[in-house]
Amino acid sequence: MKAVVYNGPRNTSVKEVPDAKIERPTDVLVRITSTNICGSDLHMYEGRTDFEQGRIFGHENLGEVVEIGNAVDRIKVGDMVCLPFNIACGFCANCEKGLTAYCLTTNPNPKMAGAAYGFADMGPYNGGQAEYLRVPYADFNCLLLPEDAREKQTDYVMLADIFPTGWHVTELACVQPGDSVVIYGSGPVGLMAAHSAMLKSASKVMIVDRHPDRLRLAESIGAIAIDDSKASPVEQIMALTDGKGADKGCECVGYQAHDPQGHEHNNMTLNNLVQSVKFTGTIGAVGVYVPQDPGGPDQLSKQGEAILDWGLFWFKGLTIGSGQCNVKAYNRQLLTLIQVGKAKPSFIVSHQLPLDEASKAYQHFDARDNGWTKVVLHPAQ
Repeated sequence: MKAVVYNGPRNTSVKEVPDAKIERPTDVLVRITSTNICGSDLHMYEGRTDFEQGRIFGHENLGEVVEIGNAVDRIKVGDMVCLPFNIACGFCANCEKGLTAYCLTTNPNPKMAGAAYGFADMGPYNGGQAEYLRVPYADFNCLLLPEDAREKQTDYVMLADIFPTGWHVTELACVQPGDSVVIYGSGPVGLMAAHSAMLKSASKVMIVDRHPDRLRLAESIGAIAIDDSKASPVEQIMALTDGKGADKGCECVGYQAHDPQGHEHNNMTLNNLVQSVKFTGTIGAVGVYVPQDPGGPDQLSKQGEAILDWGLFWFKGLTIGSGQCNVKAYNRQLLTLIQVGKAKPSFIVSHQLPLDEASKAYQHFDARDNGWTKVVLHPAQ
């Protein structure tokens, strides 16, 4: 089968690799029809993780079940399914609590909890930027899609990661109806956080970035665009909130945050949020941070550490929640919002391409080239 293979920093290719196959009775085999390039893929693509050469990318996947293991009884051949990026068993102590991002069964590394498709340190599983994908514990992990799955697959594929993750950060920030919300980062997850805050009836949603195409998308759903290359984002937020700061804040950038001059600061957005959120406010952080960053600009960041303005954080009585999204906690309810037309996460999609064009897509998306806001690959084309 064909798959997108990592060859080293900023070097991918579409290669023939061994076919995915059922390995355990609880597996199914899915023919991938839609798979996204995620901002998290770029950390690995740029060589900023220990992702091994030769591995297959892709953790945002949707497709048709073509084969089932003999212990699978809920999922049938022909079903269209969306696959949470978390690979979870469904029966460990964390899964029983709904913490499927921290499954204790699926990652063979005893020092790590949680597994994912095609992701550094998240187990040995191949990604789905390929023609076929093996899905472990399929009865638990597969989200069965409704009859309109094929025509709405660019919406439903967002249920694999970024729509639930955008929702998750608003949950971590405890967004309630009537709240003012500031979101740092207008990439796909930040835009999904804005979409989620709107669905939760936030009174004002502000989103900070400097890429005009992304800020235009934010404005298209009613968010207030804040360009941090033109003036201090903190000052702009204060001006929009009568000097009080936003009720809630969301971090959707991660450890490769850059200032407008192009200098990297892994703590920049976190500390901007400390200043941007009101006294006793709440912050959610889902932008990726890693325990080790081989390409970090200084020794502290290489160790996965960041300097937090703890004094101001403590003095303001702020609260912060963080971590990867437990996709299964949200994907069914978000599917319903898509199905009835209340949510349309595909508004961020700029390019739909065949698998053979993946390397070009990675180059454009990594460069943040104008208009490349979200790429969906269609291996079945």
